[in-house]
Amino acid sequence: MNATRLSLFAFLVALATTLTGCEAIGDIFKAGAYTGIIAVFIVVALLFFIVNKMRGPRT
Repeated sequence: MNATRLSLFAFLVALATTLTGCEAIGDIFKAGAYTGIIAVFIVVALLFFIVNKMRGPRT
């Protein structure tokens, strides 16, 4: 594992341990349905980006 993948892995572990799922979702949807939809879209896009970065370049 190179340093970039290790740092991405450490970032994901830090996110997984600091964010509690139910609390985060509850706070998002208290702000409103559209805000919740946008937040979920951003999180999914961020996860997609991170997974693609961890997989490396396609050859």
